[in-house]
Amino acid sequence: MRMVDLIEKKRDGFELSKDEIQFLINGFTNGDIPDYQMSAFSMAVFFQGMTKKERVYLTEAMVQSGDQIDLSGIEGIKVDKHSTGGVGDTTTLVLAPLVASVGVPVAKMSGRGLGHTGGTIDKLESIEGFHVEITNDEFTDLVNKNKVAVIGQSGNLTPADKKLYALRDVTATVDSIPLIASSIMSKKIAAGADAIVLDVKTGSGAFMKNLEDAKDLAQTMVDIGNGVGRKTKAIISDMSQPLGFAVGNALEVKEAIDTLKGQGPEDLHELCLTLGSYMVVLAEKAADTNQAREMLEKSIRNGKALETFKIFLAAQGGDASVVDDPAKLPTASYTVEVLAKQSGYVAEIAAEEIGIAAMLLGAGRATKESVIDLAVGVMLHKKVGDYIQPGEALVTIHSNQENVEEVIEKIYATYRLADEKVEKPTLIYTEIQ
Repeated sequence: MRMVDLIEKKRDGFELSKDEIQFLINGFTNGDIPDYQMSAFSMAVFFQGMTKKERVYLTEAMVQSGDQIDLSGIEGIKVDKHSTGGVGDTTTLVLAPLVASVGVPVAKMSGRGLGHTGGTIDKLESIEGFHVEITNDEFTDLVNKNKVAVIGQSGNLTPADKKLYALRDVTATVDSIPLIASSIMSKKIAAGADAIVLDVKTGSGAFMKNLEDAKDLAQTMVDIGNGVGRKTKAIISDMSQPLGFAVGNALEVKEAIDTLKGQGPEDLHELCLTLGSYMVVLAEKAADTNQAREMLEKSIRNGKALETFKIFLAAQGGDASVVDDPAKLPTASYTVEVLAKQSGYVAEIAAEEIGIAAMLLGAGRATKESVIDLAVGVMLHKKVGDYIQPGEALVTIHSNQENVEEVIEKIYATYRLADEKVEKPTLIYTEIQ
């Protein structure tokens, strides 16, 4: 078998076999196939696409290129959730304890963020003492005991994907739905879950800016998941504006606590109930999403979800008292209110620009070497559809630097007001299965 023949075959639109795809992934991972040949293959995929079978074969080959997490020691059906990202996406912090509180085992492998704010681990490390450096045996024991634990990503999880993504990034082949989908799903499958719920974002703050592309990506990932024997569902949710009000690590932890108390932002609350309901159904703890939703709502009302969060934090060394006293979270030295200059209805908030504003404050990583400031970020006070008067606060900036003029200007440029009433955007567009 020769790589040049596989490039030619894909260039001409023919389907590759399982053995052929395994050959090229193995060869690329171990260095036998050079970057320039894999670049040519990626470009061929970019233009020709891949069949359903090829997508499954590619994902399986990438899973097999490195470590695979064995969760068989954990009782019950393990359900994972993946979001394609966005601004202010605090869902994992809420969903992990919420879903665990109704008896669904949540064995979460998470990473650190590269972008607007930190990843799930960075956010959790806003809580003093919390750590993810636990052994696989400890991880299994904690999930069996408490129904929830979070561990850091294995360094050798899907090495083929890491290598291929780095190449796609410099060869203009990132925007290929088969390659995006196999990249995401290979990591989810290698992480060992029995079932997967996907939250695919669409809108100005999402990777998929338009709804049709988001649907295409979601369907591709669902087909891959089901094709490798993992029960998989997806929803398409809005990211035309930030989710919730908080953008920043400790600020998002506080918002997650509020949501677990039933006092969080309406959109974050609703999205978590929707995603959580699917997780509960896939775990076979409820007959349908209506029953699952009732279970989750009851767990918020009676305080069980919040108590599960405390148990989870304490079990991994965290100071669980922050749940009752969020003032113990890292706090910025300065707060600056950005006030509206005119009246009107909020017609648009450029989500990505709000994320960049938070990164300028130090809430995210511009590069892997960047050091995150866990205390800083922005808190929105007005969302699309809200009315505002001159002098009212649009946003509060939380900063450890005194001069935030650049951030203020960016925030003003981010908001667009209208004279006529504006409808709130649709939060959840559709489900894919």
